[in-house]
Amino acid sequence: MATGNITVSSENIFPIIKKWLYSDKDIFLRELVSNGCDAVTKLKKLSSLGEASFDAEEKFAITVTIDKDAGTLSISDNGIGMTEEEIEKYITQIAFSGAADFLAKYKEEEDKGSQIIGHFGLGFYSAFMPSDKVEIDTLSYQDGAKAVRWSCDGSMEYEISDSDRTSRGTTVILHIAEDSKEFLEEFTVRGILNKYCAFLPVEVFLEVLPKEEKEDAPAPKPINDTTPLWTKLPKDCTDEEYREFYTKVFADFTPPLFWIHLNVDFPFNLKGILYFPKINHEFAAQEGQIKLFNNQVFVADNVKEVIPDFLMLLKGVIDCPDLPLNVSRSFLQNDGYVKKISSHITKKVSDKLGELFKKERESFEQYWDDINVFIKYGCLRDEKFYDRVKDYIIYKDLDGKYLTLSELTNDGEKKTVYYVTDESIQSQYINILRSQGENAVMLPAVMDTHFISFLEMKNEGLKFKRIDSAISDSLTNSDADKDNNDGIIELFKTTLNIEELKIEAQALKAEDMPGVMLVSEESRRMREMYRSYGQQFAGMSEMFKDECTLVLNTANPLIKKLPDLDSEKQTLIINHIYDLASLCNKPLSPEQMTRFVERNNQIMQMVI
Repeated sequence: MATGNITVSSENIFPIIKKWLYSDKDIFLRELVSNGCDAVTKLKKLSSLGEASFDAEEKFAITVTIDKDAGTLSISDNGIGMTEEEIEKYITQIAFSGAADFLAKYKEEEDKGSQIIGHFGLGFYSAFMPSDKVEIDTLSYQDGAKAVRWSCDGSMEYEISDSDRTSRGTTVILHIAEDSKEFLEEFTVRGILNKYCAFLPVEVFLEVLPKEEKEDAPAPKPINDTTPLWTKLPKDCTDEEYREFYTKVFADFTPPLFWIHLNVDFPFNLKGILYFPKINHEFAAQEGQIKLFNNQVFVADNVKEVIPDFLMLLKGVIDCPDLPLNVSRSFLQNDGYVKKISSHITKKVSDKLGELFKKERESFEQYWDDINVFIKYGCLRDEKFYDRVKDYIIYKDLDGKYLTLSELTNDGEKKTVYYVTDESIQSQYINILRSQGENAVMLPAVMDTHFISFLEMKNEGLKFKRIDSAISDSLTNSDADKDNNDGIIELFKTTLNIEELKIEAQALKAEDMPGVMLVSEESRRMREMYRSYGQQFAGMSEMFKDECTLVLNTANPLIKKLPDLDSEKQTLIINHIYDLASLCNKPLSPEQMTRFVERNNQIMQMVI
């Protein structure tokens, strides 16, 4: 037996590494299982180069064993193993990466199917996070190699001795500390393996000691799928497989609308599948989830530095073999390679949307109600994305047809697009518009207020106007007599006595309405935008009061006869016209509604 001191090749002392190496304590198991996977990958690589051999029938596996009686958690593999010299080099010198050294040696021969995941050295020391003692029992693949046993109790000293191991590979034995006994529970360990290792390329088994001996016991099954769908070529995957994988990974039994299979080898290695989930309403979109993998090892959910934030509305898996398993967010934010990945993913999404629009427009229109929030949010967040998809953004009109902005404006000839936010409240305005053959689009979402302002900025001269904010020239009769307009306006001003209310008189082609209430587009939009920002801006929204204009229809018979009525009836009818016009814009207050009902009863009594 020999003893020695661990060499720390950084400024960090060992206890700090043990305690703070990772933000999530359970990552130690990911690191150790990943190391086992690396060991198998290295052996296969050496075999392909003629530098190692093994039985063609041998099955490679990683076994995680819980022994409650011994208080240990073990991770075993039948990979490359280590010699005493390699332990001295890769284990006793913290922060020296065996994986990096291996890749440097075989860089020219390395092929795409033999990627190295983990980090021997620093990653291995995560084993001390739940343990008060760690042992390594290993036998190298090299001819004549001796089995070695290494142990360390978390101090800077270790022991190394001969082992009686006879099989190639490595076993890491963790003596679980008192404050980490949850890692001896099958439920906990299985959950960690399912989280991080569900798609590892080497089979992973979970074993609990003591075993119950049963004659008819089924053969053990691996906890992982070694060939997940994203590792296959898109042409080899069926729609049913895509849907089954979605349900398996996200426990979502509502089938996705469609998906994008990423498979890139150059200029970087990137694989994955992005799903467009069915969204019931715009806020459900916040529940998306993108899982980031490194060579089939789970790294994290929703890493915004790699995945553009608006794509977080989707669900999917992204496998980036060239990204390190453990890296600071500041590094990712400033890494040019990461930015290229992010940009490429965005391009693939926009390409898919364009392909659907051009080749399957009917399906695209069916998806629109579910995907429009994602697309609009993406345009607001990323102008390059907007430039790519702007021709595929569609708008649902009053007839239920979907039209692009170009189709709505006759390739830019029309400069005003009318829109509706609530068909019920704005039904009277819709009737006026449709009676003259005009059209409008439906924009009911909170985000639409921001989006149309963005579109106006991007398209010079374009204006979006809510249907109750303006009266189109096509709805008025410009040849009508205007001699009595001033008189009727003054009568309403005097009777209503509402200082902030503007009153106008026009002859509308739709004669059945005595008056309509218009609300300023600008002030309403500003108020809605501040409200959407949250409670901290609620006070700001109150600064933008509704700027209302009551437009009296001088073509209406009631308005024409109003000057001839006695003052009592004039007051009754003028107030009723005002309330009716207000009702078409928004609900009345309780006090207004009470007066409205009383007045309505009076008018009905006058009819009898």
